[in-house]
Amino acid sequence: MTRLSRTFAALALCAALVACSACNDAPGYPSPSAEIPRPDQQLDFHTLYKSNCSGCHGENGRGGAAIPLNNPAFLAIAGADNLRSTAAKGVSGTLMPAFAASSGGMLTDPQIDAIVQGMLREWAQPASFTSVTLPPYAVNTPGNAAVGQTDYIAACARCHGNDGTGIKTPTSPAPHSIIDVSYLSLVDDQSLRSIVLAGHLDFNAPDWRSYIAGRALTPQEITDIVAWLAQHRAPAAQQSIAAARTASPAVATPASAQKEKP
Repeated sequence: MTRLSRTFAALALCAALVACSACNDAPGYPSPSAEIPRPDQQLDFHTLYKSNCSGCHGENGRGGAAIPLNNPAFLAIAGADNLRSTAAKGVSGTLMPAFAASSGGMLTDPQIDAIVQGMLREWAQPASFTSVTLPPYAVNTPGNAAVGQTDYIAACARCHGNDGTGIKTPTSPAPHSIIDVSYLSLVDDQSLRSIVLAGHLDFNAPDWRSYIAGRALTPQEITDIVAWLAQHRAPAAQQSIAAARTASPAVATPASAQKEKP
């Protein structure tokens, strides 16, 4: 290589190095000093929630197709253990997937915990439930659908109609049926129970304390109402939900709901 060729080669190398250095300052190019965690090391609640939960549960925990998570009553009754188990393992027979890597998902255990603790930190209101007797989040005994129909009429019919198909009003010309077989095929009994327990804030549905004037629903009434709703599933969906329930581990009862509070 001649001296002239070597000179041109050196100049070209310098130009390339300068260009690469300039790229580091270009818009959208990460700064060498920027601390960008690897995907499996991301522990920011808002980032994790937006990427994994908001599509179904809505931005900021409300407004999605699935039950609102930004609901203090739901968070108080479910508790951290149930929230963690559901996020990690999903719910068989429903659209709720497993997010933990140990269950086929893509999140680490610390990331699951970051989501759960973030919901409790930002959306729970524990002080509002210190003097409230919380009903159990889950039960292992089946309810009585016949009794549940009577309880349903007393507690829910004023909004949903005596038969569950809804009430047509000027503001709701197409009422939502809570016994629609398509809807019931997408949710399990625990999902129905969660809505009866905690209400549905997106639709101004109250929690278990306000269904009946002057008193809250009892745990048995809640169980029986869920049984009445569940019996409206199509037979195939009933079998699918029953099989998923048999295959799933028992749901934990939060310590806050295990004893009666003053």
